[in-house]
Amino acid sequence: MIKAVIFDFDGLIVDTETPAYHAFCKVYGEYGRELPLETYAKCVGTSFDAFNPYTHLAEMLEHKVDSEVIRKQVDVEYRELLRHIQPRPGVVDYLREAGELGLKVGLASSSYFNWIEPYLTKFDLHGYFDSINTADLVQKVKPDPELYQLSLQRLEVQPDEAISFEDSLNGFIAAQKAGLHTVIVPNEMTRTFSFEDYDLKISGMDSMPLQDLIARLERQK
Repeated sequence: MIKAVIFDFDGLIVDTETPAYHAFCKVYGEYGRELPLETYAKCVGTSFDAFNPYTHLAEMLEHKVDSEVIRKQVDVEYRELLRHIQPRPGVVDYLREAGELGLKVGLASSSYFNWIEPYLTKFDLHGYFDSINTADLVQKVKPDPELYQLSLQRLEVQPDEAISFEDSLNGFIAAQKAGLHTVIVPNEMTRTFSFEDYDLKISGMDSMPLQDLIARLERQK
C-alpha cells in the first residue's frame, strides 16, 4: 500500500535544469566551444563534484579565462532564462491530490535549501510538504541513496510504501538504490536520457491523475 510520495525538485517540480544547460551552452559558444549534453548530463540531478562545467571550460581555454569569470557570465544568462519560470504542468495538482489522498509528501533534492526555498515561497508550495530534505542534511547527494533514506525515515514509511518522482538519471538511481517505486517524469533536456528498469515513465504530471498512477503501479506488483 502506497503511503508516501517523494519529489525531486530541480527539473521535476520546476525545470531549472533545461535553462541551466542552455545558459552554459551560450557561454561555451561565446568562447568557440561546445558542451555536449552527454557530458553535461554527468552533473544533472547531482552536484558539480561529478562534473564541473565552469572549470571544464576554463581547462579547455587553458585557463586563459578564470572559472569565476565564466561563473558570472553563466549566472547572468541563467537568471535571465529563469525570470518567467513556473512549476511544471500538473505538479501542483499532484501535490494537492496527494494531500487529499492522505499521503505523506516529501521532497528530496541534491540542491541546497537556500536555492529551493525562494521557489517554494514564490509558488506557495511549502505547505504541501511533510518533509524537505536537501544537500544541507546529508553527506552524499544523488546518485547516493542517502537523501531518499533520510526522507523515508522522516516520513516514517518503508521503501515499498513510497513512490519517487524523478527527471534525471542520478535521481532515479538514488531512488532505485533506496528501494522506492520509481516514476520518471523527464523534462525537455532529460527526455533523451537512457532510463532503464523504472516502474513507470510519464510525459508529465498532467498526463494522468495521481490516483490513477498509483493504481497502475499497484497493478504491476
